[in-house]
Parts: sequence; structure tokens; C-alpha cells
Amino acid sequence: MDRMSQAIDTSVSNETDDKESAFVLGTGEGHLLHENTLQPSIPDALFKLHELDVLYEDDTETLWTYMRPEKRPSFTPSLLGDFEEWQGLITKGFGPGKASLRFLVLGSRAPGVFCFGGDLELFQQLIRDGDRDGLVEYGHRCCAILHKNMQALDLPIVTVGLVEGAALGGGFEALLSFDFIIAERGATFGLPEVMFGLFPGMGAHAILSRKLGSAMTERLIFSNETYTAEQMYDLGLIHRLAEPGEGLSACRDFITKSARKHSGLVHAKKAMRVAQPLEREELFRITELWADAALQLREQDLKVMSRLAAAQTRLAEAA
Repeated sequence: MDRMSQAIDTSVSNETDDKESAFVLGTGEGHLLHENTLQPSIPDALFKLHELDVLYEDDTETLWTYMRPEKRPSFTPSLLGDFEEWQGLITKGFGPGKASLRFLVLGSRAPGVFCFGGDLELFQQLIRDGDRDGLVEYGHRCCAILHKNMQALDLPIVTVGLVEGAALGGGFEALLSFDFIIAERGATFGLPEVMFGLFPGMGAHAILSRKLGSAMTERLIFSNETYTAEQMYDLGLIHRLAEPGEGLSACRDFITKSARKHSGLVHAKKAMRVAQPLEREELFRITELWADAALQLREQDLKVMSRLAAAQTRLAEAA
């Protein structure tokens, strides 16, 4: 399999059913079309999500998922809806007596971008409308998805985040919910919310303070700096570095080398969750504080948010 994140249209023969022909595949992914159909317990809908490409690899028992957002690569309500359905369909199709799943990988097909995070255009609209309920609902949806991922969907699986570009704001927060993160050198990370008067409201405080302590967490949140993959590796937030263009190969190598110790990794992560518990309600409370803070933003803050959203859109379109 070559670089999966370089999406290209792959022609499918007439013998392939409608489910299979809907894929937009990366180079070398054609064999996965047939492996998707080998496990009848896997719901067909899992392979028909609008903004997520999902591919099942039978020999490694790995579910590869790639974000394929229709607009700017951020967590829009439609993408959140796909993630909610994705999680439900995975728990429905895999587990004891069903299809076997050992590794769950999430990457992105957006060139140079893992995810820019929250939907800044939506935030501006909700803030101008004074819609606290809308802000809280959005934040709670993000946190519920993140918390389920932190629990590995209550399945005996190892979750892996694959980063081949920029992971900012909520995109960075989402990555922190994975058991392991593999990033290419050249990938960047940051929490830019402070530049428009906010703070990251979907997990950064709760997760980073447990991993790094409160002092380092505050440094990351308040610095408004962009950090390299190497810096994140030195902090222990990234578990493996890959050369540019080699992220997929590094991920596959990690899966191969982890296969024999899979059970140990799964139970070690369960033990870590016992040692450092994080309840969903804690995430929800922080999100509610975030919503209250958002409603206090001034017009100049919203203009900064608007400029950042426009810059992200230009970057995505250029890529």
C-alpha cells in the first residue's frame, strides 16, 4: 500500500457493488474494497459516510478512517454527525462474536492538514446571535465523541492518530484522545484560541494537565505558538516520528510490531485510564465555561476569528 492520504479517484470494475464504487481511494488501496465485504457483521453504512472514508483491512484487523471534509478541514456539524455515526457503527459491527478489530486509525485526506479544529464560521454566527445553547450543544457533541474515543469505544482495540499536516485547536485536542499518535516531521500543532480571546474548550485542559501537569499545560494554551512534531515528541505527546511522506509506512510498521503485544497495550491503556480517570461530565463543564467566555468576545475578537477562518480556507484551497 502506498501513501493512503494522497486521495485519487480509483476506477472500479462493473463487478464491484455500489458500496465499493463510492470510495475515493488513495494509491494502492484497491484491495481494501474487497476486504470490506469479507466481514458480514460490519454494517454496510460504515462504508457510506459522507465525510469519512472507512476501509477495513482483514489481515491486520485494522479499520483505517480518513477525514474527507466537504469544506474547510474543521469539525463542522456535518462531520461531527459522521463521527457519531462512525462510532455507533463500529461498536455495532465489531467485538465478541462479530468482526475482529485490533487497531483503529484516523488520518486526513486534506493535503497538509489533519484538522483545523472548531467550526469558526459557526462560532461567529452563534456568538453574534447570543446562542449559548447552540455553543454548548456543539461543545458537548465534540466532548462526547472525544470521550468515547478515549475509552477506545469500550472495545479491545488500540487507537492511533496519524498526522501528516497541521493539527490546530480542536484538531490537536481530538488527537489527544488516541492511545498513540504518529506524526510526520513537518507536521505542526497548536492551540490558537487565545489569539481571539478564547481558550480550547474541548479537552485540552483536562487531558494535557493529566499528561504534562498544569504548568506546562498553561504554557501550551497561553503561548499562541505553533509547535513542531519534534517538540511534541520531546514532550511525550507524540509516540513516533516519521519522515515527510512516510507517515503511513510508519503507521503500518507500528501495527506490525504491535501485533504480538496487542493485549498488553490494550490492558496497559485500561490501567492508565484507571490511574488518571476523566469523566465526560468534567469535559462538559469546561465546555460550558468555554461557551460563557465565547459570549463575552468583543467585535475585534470576532474579526480576528474571521481572519483566521479566512486564512485557513485559503490554505486549504491552495493545497
